[in-house]
Amino acid sequence: MFDFAVFGSLFLTLFVIMDPPGITPIFLALTSGRAAKVQRRMAWQAVCVAFGVIAVFGICGQQILDYLHVSVPALMIAGGLLLLLIALDLLTGKTDEPKQTKDVNVALVPLGMPLLAGPGAIVSVILAVQKAGGFGGQVSVWSAIIAMHVVLWITMRYSLVIIRVIKDGGVVLVTRLAGMMLSAIAVQQIINGVLQVVHA
Repeated sequence: MFDFAVFGSLFLTLFVIMDPPGITPIFLALTSGRAAKVQRRMAWQAVCVAFGVIAVFGICGQQILDYLHVSVPALMIAGGLLLLLIALDLLTGKTDEPKQTKDVNVALVPLGMPLLAGPGAIVSVILAVQKAGGFGGQVSVWSAIIAMHVVLWITMRYSLVIIRVIKDGGVVLVTRLAGMMLSAIAVQQIINGVLQVVHA
């Protein structure tokens, strides 16, 4: 039987961690200067990548981490360092990457992972799948995961309207703000990982 408590709990947890409103300025900064069709495709690709990563870790995440001898804090620190590199590129206005490579990087890294499917979301899903009891519990968990990714896609898809309003100057401002936000997220993620290592 469908468990609305499990659905609501996981959906709210993922909403806070994946932060659809907060992803909007970062998505706009990373996709600025591209055609609307390309931006829509990148939004879809990022959500698909995030869902794919979350699904894989939801099904066999603990086994993957155990096999690779990777701890959750190590995953958090690595993700934080990767986000920090992207944030520095946004802050410095680096634009010398080839367009095709840049497209692939934005769709896969950092949007798909680790920004959307980051360590926090991965760990939350692993724990939710492990705790869910019976078929109804599993259906509730996966329904919450799918619903969250639909929300993410809608948020990024329709955030493109903002670009038409703020124009080029606004995009530059959003890019710098997104870089600052992303660097803060990255540093906090690294700190959380280090603290978990110290406590362990």
